[in-house]
Amino acid sequence: MDPMTPTSTPDFSRPCPVRDLLDRMGERWSMPVVLTLGRVGPLRFTALKSQIPDVSHRMLTQTLRQLERSELVSRTVHAGSQLRVDYALTTLGRSFHVLLMDLVDLAERHHAPAIEARAEARPQEEPEEANPG
Repeated sequence: MDPMTPTSTPDFSRPCPVRDLLDRMGERWSMPVVLTLGRVGPLRFTALKSQIPDVSHRMLTQTLRQLERSELVSRTVHAGSQLRVDYALTTLGRSFHVLLMDLVDLAERHHAPAIEARAEARPQEEPEEANPG
């Protein structure tokens, strides 16, 4: 059997776990957070924010909470003279990071050919005809 052929057809009449996971990762800041934590390792909030250009404090907070609820990211509070919070990928998050890296590799290899194919498939714009009148 071809390893790329799914062994079963998803049942679209009930909630789909694949769609649910892709919906979560399709949110604007989820992939950058998972990719960054996978590449760098556990980070404090400000260090993570500095690694992801353009993310606001509010959006990073929301994204981390959603990823934590999905059990892709863990939040560890370290007590001491100064409270410290670290964010890290969970086991599930690390396994998802591996898949994301494969997706990144695929996208990088096929991005230029895909752009070229779309450009070639675009209907050629016809020159405007002069108005005779």
